[in-house]
Amino acid sequence: MKKENFNAIIEKAIANEEEANWFYLKLADRVTDKSAKDTLLYLAKEEMGHKNNLIRYRQESLINNATNIEEVPDCKVAEFVSSPGIQYNMDSKDAYLLAAARELNSYNLYIGMASVHPEGEIRNMLLKMANEELKHKEKVEYLYSNTAFVQTDGG
Repeated sequence: MKKENFNAIIEKAIANEEEANWFYLKLADRVTDKSAKDTLLYLAKEEMGHKNNLIRYRQESLINNATNIEEVPDCKVAEFVSSPGIQYNMDSKDAYLLAAARELNSYNLYIGMASVHPEGEIRNMLLKMANEELKHKEKVEYLYSNTAFVQTDGG
């Protein structure tokens, strides 16, 4: 693959991670629950880590960093529950659902980018990034489920 095409792909992925970081920082400002705020700030930090990994990958072409992709369970909550709009003083469950939808969009972006590339290091790197986004989706869907459907004494 030509270096210009590779750089364009990496730049798009970096921009996606920067946007995700900004999204989570802004969303964290809109929730009142401390644990939800902490979770959103954690996700913002994770997205910056992804950005830094992409920059490092671009600079060093780390093929070994783009291979092992683990299986991530996907409950598909974001696919079947409508996400709310962003508002001030959001409930934790709504913030988690919105975060799950954001992670689904990022996952789909990386899968789509990978689908147009032949087997090789770029495709592997994009699939690894998709997998990272799917891990985040799984985490916030878990938090959503436990916040929206609290276990009661009656079962």
